[in-house]
Order: sequence, then structure tokens, then C-alpha cells
Amino acid sequence: MIAEIGHFALILALMVAVVQGTVPFIAAAKNHMGGMRLASSAAIAQFLCLAVSFAALTHAYVTSDFSLLNVVNNSHSLKPLLYKVAGVWGNHEGSLLLWVLTLTLFGLLVAVFGRALPPGLKSRTLAVQGLISVGFLIFVLFTSNPFERIPVPPLEGGDLNPLLQDPGLAFHPPMLYLGYVGLSITYSFAVAALIEGKVDAAWARWVRPWALLAWVFLTGGIALGSWWAYYELGWGGFWFWDPVENASFMPWLIATALMHSAIVVEKRDTLKSWTILLAIVGFSMSLIGTFLVRSGVLTSVHAFANDPERGVFILLLLMISIGGSLLIYAWRAPNLQGGGYFKLVSREGALVFNNMLLTVITALVFLFTLAPLIFELFEKQITVGPPMFNFFFVPLTTILVLALGVGPLLAWKRGDWADAKRRLRLALLLTLILTALSAIVVWGRDAYALVGVALAIWLTLAVIVEMAKKAGWPRQSLSGTLRRAIRLPRASWGMTVAHIGVAVVIAGATGASLLTVDKTLSMRPGDRTTIAGFEIEFTGAEEVNGPNYIALRGHYTAYADGQAVSRFEPERRRYIANGQQTTEAAIETHSWYDLYVVIGDQTKNGGYVTRLYHKPLAPWLWLGSILMMLGGILSLTDRRLRVGAPRRAAAPIHQPAE
Repeated sequence: MIAEIGHFALILALMVAVVQGTVPFIAAAKNHMGGMRLASSAAIAQFLCLAVSFAALTHAYVTSDFSLLNVVNNSHSLKPLLYKVAGVWGNHEGSLLLWVLTLTLFGLLVAVFGRALPPGLKSRTLAVQGLISVGFLIFVLFTSNPFERIPVPPLEGGDLNPLLQDPGLAFHPPMLYLGYVGLSITYSFAVAALIEGKVDAAWARWVRPWALLAWVFLTGGIALGSWWAYYELGWGGFWFWDPVENASFMPWLIATALMHSAIVVEKRDTLKSWTILLAIVGFSMSLIGTFLVRSGVLTSVHAFANDPERGVFILLLLMISIGGSLLIYAWRAPNLQGGGYFKLVSREGALVFNNMLLTVITALVFLFTLAPLIFELFEKQITVGPPMFNFFFVPLTTILVLALGVGPLLAWKRGDWADAKRRLRLALLLTLILTALSAIVVWGRDAYALVGVALAIWLTLAVIVEMAKKAGWPRQSLSGTLRRAIRLPRASWGMTVAHIGVAVVIAGATGASLLTVDKTLSMRPGDRTTIAGFEIEFTGAEEVNGPNYIALRGHYTAYADGQAVSRFEPERRRYIANGQQTTEAAIETHSWYDLYVVIGDQTKNGGYVTRLYHKPLAPWLWLGSILMMLGGILSLTDRRLRVGAPRRAAAPIHQPAE
């Protein structure tokens, strides 16, 4: 009965979405206030319907209702409660339901918190959001119904993919969807503004918080996914340029460009057409990512579906959404002329350069990701691996980081290059000194690691110099500079923290990829080996029972200077329901490094295959990601971003003369 309620709520949500996607458009064209207000009511009603539907599916998973085909295929009665709940979105049908629920959540937020928006823009934005919901709800109901019943329920389910039974993957999809789908609001704002024919500084102020919010969640989602790949897959890496990784990275790059471009529209009333295009492309990349993950055209370790028929439906939806918005853009964009003039050496010029690099990187990632599919159309096979991606990504990112340190020091409209160089002399000198000291530490390893270390140091120091400039240094004394820094807007602090987070991520990626020391060998109980100054002893292995798996658990001890400093218990799990195996790495994290141990199969001589990694600065990857998110959140708490454009003052009421 509860499942039927969920199914009915899903159908009702589609009906409400149709109303939301049509009536407000007509009302806005006729300036009918009652019809425009209907957009907010419909957005709230649609969210409530989908919340009921999602709650019903969650109930089916928690209670192991094996009369639903979706639950049978993706759950098991022995599964821990956390993974029963995570199983709701750990499959194609449930994840799509979460997608649409998230879509309506952002519509709800605009309806509730967008009171200061002009009625026409608000109603058109929610109408576009409603039309997106219509497409996805039709897809869910007619091709991916999570409430499909089966005539004879089995006694037990097939279980969730063991790779997804992990805390990182339990929280990764919802956070990623909040970023993916969060870009739908910036898309809806862009299409609504094109239809209305008005893009100005106020529009940019309304869009920036939504772009920033989506960026924060995308950053968190990508970081969680990378963390999961790092410790769950047992390969010691954190990024492989997998198609699904790229599907989330491309919208992140465009969202980053959009945030910076919207600043120019707000401050200087220029780059309007470009910013609108970025808003369209950002959500388009989210839709393309959905297509890649669910169509089966590209394979991935964590793709949701392999169904070409569903892929065709998504491709049709993608063509309508992207093609329709680009047609409207082609119609209206010539009229979006910016009024602000600026020179090449200026803050605007630096932000344009930032946008150019980000879009070029996105285009290359997109091309390399789809290259195998394109060649397959011509009956040729090609593999594009990490070396190809890194060949282009690393130098372009290096240029981007160098520019990131200079750009914020330039003035709006007309920048003073000589002044920027003078302020950065100390930062450059300290970068050279600290890089030379780092060379002593990494001597004999990878020389390219010094480039990454230098970039991280440079960006950190340049950001500190820029913050000091805002606080009045060197005109102010040190104490005066600190007092003024404390009083700076939260958005300034947010930008500083986020940019330092980028520097920390660069340092972490450099250490984890270029300075790693690894060793693979067979170890029997009592055997010892050394790695990066540590002595590792294997003391034995045993079989242990988990809630829904049987695991081989190894026991290792790390010694430094003859003293035991760490103990490791890596596992190799075999799941009862389907016999699949997973690797659970044991990782000892310190401030400056990770010590990483993986146990493999037993060898003929009675030993066990053991992989050991010493990964300098690897923890900084996650620390930097947290700082980036914290910077974004800090900026969102700035009242200027939180409230968007100010409310327009009511016209004064003149009392008639007596």
C-alpha cells in the first residue's frame, strides 16, 4: 500500500510539473499576477509530492519489501541499515528519483527565498524548472519506475553492488546531485532572462549565490568520490580520469567559470552574453554526465545503468533541453550588449583569461572522454588514458594557477601591472626559497613534483598578499592591517580560504601522485620489509564474518626506530548474496603522509600478496577540498550574496492635501 502511495505521488508530481511549466509562462507574458504566483505554489506542491514518493521507496528498502523489483535487485535483508538507505539511490531508478527530488528542492528554495525577485523573472525561472521536471518525471514513470511490482516476491534480494556499500558512497551521490541539479537553477535563471530580454547587475547578484551553492556541493561530491576511490579500490590512487569522474568534473569547471564571470556582470555590467552561455553550458554538462552514466555508451566502475533504450530517451531529453536553450540564446544574445569598458591588464581581463582556460580544459576533457565513442562509430578502437589527459591538463592548470595569484591584485577597468609585480616580489622570492628547500627533501625522486610544490607555495603566498592589500598593508601598520582584515566582508574571506584550499589540493595531488613510494610482494607470517623508513611486519591473517560478507583480514605492524607505531588490518571481503569481492585498504593518516596497506590473494608458498604505499601529503587532498567548501560556505553567509538583489523600496504614499 505504501508503495502505491509513492507511485501515485509520482504521477501527481508530473501533473503539478506540467502546470508549473506552462501556466506561469502564459501569466508572465500577460503580466497576470495571480498566474505568476501559482509558480511558487506549484513548486512547493511538486516538492512535497516527490518527498512522499521518495519516503515510500525508502520505507520499502528499510523494511526489505521484496515485492518491488527495484528492492529485489538492489537490497538484501542482512545489509546494515545505512546501506539499505543508501541502496535507495545506489541504482538507476532510485537515483533518478533522487535527481528529480533534488530538482524540486531547488525550485522550492527559489519559491520560498526568492521573494525579492521580480515576479516575471521568478515565475519564468520556476516555469523552466517545471519543464525540466516534466522531462525527467516522464523518464522515471515510463522507463525507470522504482515502484514496479513483481508477481511472486522472492525470499531474499540480490544485494547492492558491494563497491557501493561504503560510507563514502552512501553520502557521495546526494551531495553530487545537489551540485549537479543545483546548476539547473542557474540554467533556469539564464533561460528566463533570455526570454525576458533583460540581463543586468541585479540578475548576476541573484544567480551568483546559486552558482556558488552548486559549486560547493559539487566540490564536496567530487572529493567524497575521490576519497572512496582512494581507499576502497585498493589501487592507491585518487583520480583516474574515469568517464564518471569526468562527468562530475566538467560541470565543476564550468560552475567555477560561471561564478567568476557573474562577478564581472555584477561589478562592470559586461560579459552578459558569455555568462548566460556558461549558465546554459553548466547544466548541459550535468545532463551530458547523466547520459554518460546511464546510457551504457561508456563503461565505468561506478556507472548506474547499461541500457541503450534509456540512453536514447536521455539523449532526446538532452537535445530538447540543450538545443532549445541554445536556440533561445542565439535569438536573444545579440541584444545583450555589455556597457563596461576594460583594458586587457585589469581585474576583468584576468577573469576573462580565467574563463578561457577553464573552458578550454573543459572542452579537452569532454573531447577525450567521448573520443572512444566517436572512434567506435567508425569501427575503430581507441583508449584515452590518464597520460593523455595529464599531458594537456597539467600545463594548462599551471598557467591558470600562476594567473590566479596575479589577477586579484589588479584593479577593475585599468590595472597597474607594475604595482602588481611590486606587491608580488616578496611572494615570488619566498616561493623560490621554499621551493629550493623542498628540493632538498624530494631530491632523487620526481623532478616534476617541484613544479607542483612551487605552484602550491606561490598561490598561498599570493593569496595572503592580496588579502593584506585589502586590509590596507603596507600603508597600515601590522596591527592596523590585522584589525582591518577581521572587518573585511565574509565574501573576501571566503575567496581567500577557497583559493588557499586550491593550493593545498595541488600540494596533496603532487605528493600523492609524484612522490609516492610503493612496493608489492608476497609476505608470510613473520616476514618483514621496509618502505620509506618504516619496517612493516606481517603477523598473520584470519577469516572474519561481517553482517553480509566474509572477510580475509590481515594483521600488519609498522615499526620506526624499532618501536611499533601503527597497526593495520586490511580486508578482502566476499559478499554472501552474489559472491563479489572488494578490497578494504588499511590507511594510517598523519599530517604529512599516509601509510597504506592492502592484502591480496594467498600465494602458493603460503604467503599473501601485499601492496604497501607511502604517500606524502595525501591527506592534504581532503583538507584542501574541505577548505574550498568552507570558503564557499563563508561567502554564502555574506549578506550581499545571501539575499541577492536588495528589495525594491515601496513607492512613498503621498497623503492628499487637506
